[in-house]
Amino acid sequence: MSKYLGQIPRRALLGAAGASGLGLAGGFFAGISVAQAKTLSGEVPTIDKLSIKVVTDSYFHQFAPSESQPGLQVKRATRPPSKELPRTLLNEWGLSLHLESTQGSEVRQMLVDFGFSSTALNNNLDLLGIDPSKLDAMLLTHGHYDHFGGMVGFLQQHAGRLKKDLPFYLGGEECFCTRETGPVNTPSNFGSLDRHAIAQAGLKVVFAERPSVVADHAFTTGYIPLVSFEKPMQPSRMRVGLGADGLGCAPEKMPADKRTLTVAPDDFQHEQATCFNLRGKGLVVLTSCGHRGIVNSVRAAMQVSGINKVHAVLGDFHLMPMPAEYIKTTVAELKAINPDYLIPMHCSGLPFYEEARAQMPGKVPLTSTGTTFVLG
Repeated sequence: MSKYLGQIPRRALLGAAGASGLGLAGGFFAGISVAQAKTLSGEVPTIDKLSIKVVTDSYFHQFAPSESQPGLQVKRATRPPSKELPRTLLNEWGLSLHLESTQGSEVRQMLVDFGFSSTALNNNLDLLGIDPSKLDAMLLTHGHYDHFGGMVGFLQQHAGRLKKDLPFYLGGEECFCTRETGPVNTPSNFGSLDRHAIAQAGLKVVFAERPSVVADHAFTTGYIPLVSFEKPMQPSRMRVGLGADGLGCAPEKMPADKRTLTVAPDDFQHEQATCFNLRGKGLVVLTSCGHRGIVNSVRAAMQVSGINKVHAVLGDFHLMPMPAEYIKTTVAELKAINPDYLIPMHCSGLPFYEEARAQMPGKVPLTSTGTTFVLG
């Protein structure tokens, strides 16, 4: 996989997943219908418009004004008038995004990640007027609790309204592994994705370990190779195996080099970025932690799509704990890619935001829970 980008032609790259060592799976497992995503081949889908609504993030700027820039509208959420006690959007450590794409007369809606708690997720979906019954897909970018913690409560509240066999895209079996943090000898539980709740809700799990089409309009990068100076941090570890409660990951469905391990480093081999090709504008790349590196993620999107123009990069870039020089280098690399807009969220961190605004003036709008970014 060290040659995943750069030396392998795109056509060979898209068909090379069989030799990658990834834990491809299919069929029926632990009450869940599991399928393989439609592999990306030929040209990527092209859309005319994309609306990205920040359902849950760490900040809510009540009085931030809406604004318009070339090719971008930034619409801020306002508190609706009510005779009852006012409610407000809730913020927390976590991220959830609602996407609505338009291709001619076709509209697709997708929920990417679920934040840390269902309390915040369900509250914000209601206040923002998002109807879960209209979702065409759900996607989890990686197996960390601050991105899937709200899922069980969301499914419990809305399962009866979701479309039958609603596809739920995952980067592979690693997403199900139980995570732990802290010292190895005294670990802290960081949760595991609840396959029972997924089965009970009737979702159809779709593994997208290779570049794949999502809901006809989007595509994923699949596995993100390390081709820049960026290296994945390891804030958590994975326990390989199934617990007595049936939760966890099946060793035989894991990548080959991890099947015999009890505890494996969380190298985020399963993490993926969600991407769109916006007509006349270029790529829109959404990461939702970017543990594999934001530059690596964008370059993966460029390589698998064959498109070099990047219109916007949005999401969590996970640079809060990184030193100043690392942040400066990251911004410089992104500046060289030259996206029209760069919108950091969640754990990107204030130092990165300030550095990006300094190096890329006019290209880094402020994000906020409830904000809608309309592209195209």
